[in-house]
Amino acid sequence: MKVLLHIDDAEQWREALAERLPEAEVITSAAPAEQRRKADYLAAWKPSAELLGEPVGLKGIINLGAGVDALLGNPGLPEGVPIVKLRDAGMAELIGDYVRYSILHFQRDFDRYRRQQARRDWHEHAVTDKADWPVGVLGLGAIGARVAAMVAADGFPVHGWSRSPKSLPTITCHHGDKGLIELLGRVKSLVLLLPDTPSTHHVIDAAALARLPEGASLINPGRGTLIDEAALLEALDHGSDLGGETQGRLRGAILDAFPVEPLPQDSRLWSHPRVWITPHMAGPTPLGEAIDQVAEALRALEAGKPIDTVDPEAGY
Repeated sequence: MKVLLHIDDAEQWREALAERLPEAEVITSAAPAEQRRKADYLAAWKPSAELLGEPVGLKGIINLGAGVDALLGNPGLPEGVPIVKLRDAGMAELIGDYVRYSILHFQRDFDRYRRQQARRDWHEHAVTDKADWPVGVLGLGAIGARVAAMVAADGFPVHGWSRSPKSLPTITCHHGDKGLIELLGRVKSLVLLLPDTPSTHHVIDAAALARLPEGASLINPGRGTLIDEAALLEALDHGSDLGGETQGRLRGAILDAFPVEPLPQDSRLWSHPRVWITPHMAGPTPLGEAIDQVAEALRALEAGKPIDTVDPEAGY
């Protein structure tokens, strides 16, 4: 089989995959067009429409990440070609660390102490017990379920939400529209780990933000399209400081994903005092575990064995 690879650090990936899958010929998108056209499989992260259309006999696509929204929205995506995405591949542990830090940022008042530092204000706040800081996790797939379990293991009450019913140990699970409303009203930190689909677009809008308790915080290591940015800014703008204490509907937001990336220079989010921005770094794909999954998927596709593939209609 011939595998065409497209990702940052492609040569490092090529060497690792060639070692793990010696029966395959692995080339990168830097290879001549004549070689690219002969590829049986494409393993890629955010390929161009032109690259997607080059292989003439493509038998499968491996998406080198958990999110497939960019691939499914690509106008060059060929019809009828099975798509396999990475399942966690070590990303959940990294995202879990990002989420745990973000929760502690608010639960231990680091946002307040940072503002106090600017005023040279020496003032201690009483610590809120973890048991009194419920956390909501929207999205209970492979990554969301693992992150929810990590947060619960830290001692926080965790409420998880999914479209259909789920049962997870140590997690209070909610589902459907009614379950989402119930969860939003109960959590002090809300974590977004849903896929980007038509049904999740702007799931966090003005109505959802209004249902959060006063002073709640928002953490998004998921997809930028989950949040209505105008509604988020409105909720943030209504916050104010009074004697060093945060007042208002939304205490703050830690954001790692945005509808347009890099985040445009003129975005108000850059300078908002209640927003912390990271450049989509919460869950980079660890090479070793990812290569194992890619090799496993390619062997299954080549042998015609059953394998979980992406449902383009569902978006995941």
